Amino acid sequence: MLDHIGLSVTDYKTSKAFYEKALAPLGYAPLMAVAAAQSGSVDFCGFGVAPKPDFWIDGAGRPSPKLHVCFRADSRAAVDAFYSAAIKAGGRDNGAPGLRPQYHPNYYGAFVLDPDGHNIEAVCHDPA
Repeated sequence: MLDHIGLSVTDYKTSKAFYEKALAPLGYAPLMAVAAAQSGSVDFCGFGVAPKPDFWIDGAGRPSPKLHVCFRADSRAAVDAFYSAAIKAGGRDNGAPGLRPQYHPNYYGAFVLDPDGHNIEAVCHDPA
C-alpha cells in the first residue's frame, strides 16, 4: 500500500500551477506547502484529498527519471475533466480519454505529459 509519492520538477511554480489545475477535477488540492527556508533545501508542495497529501512535488530543479503516476477517478466524466484541465494547464496529450480494453473491459483512462514529461494518468475502473 502506498502512502505517498513525490517527484522533483524543473520549474516549481509552473508545475505547482499545472498540478493544481489538472488534479482539481479529481478532488485533489494543495494541502501543504513547505518553503525552502523551512525544509532547509527546496520548496515542497503536497497535493491530495483532505486531510492528507499523498502526491508531492519539490523544486529541486532536476526532474526524477520520467515517471508514470496514475490517479483514480470516481467516474469517466472525472477522467474527461482531468484531461481537459491538464491540457488547458499546459500538459501535452499522451492518450485522450477512452477505453483501454487491453487492460480490462472497463479501464477508462487519459494520459497527459506534465511540464517535465512525466506521464500523468487518471483512470476509472467502473462500467459506464
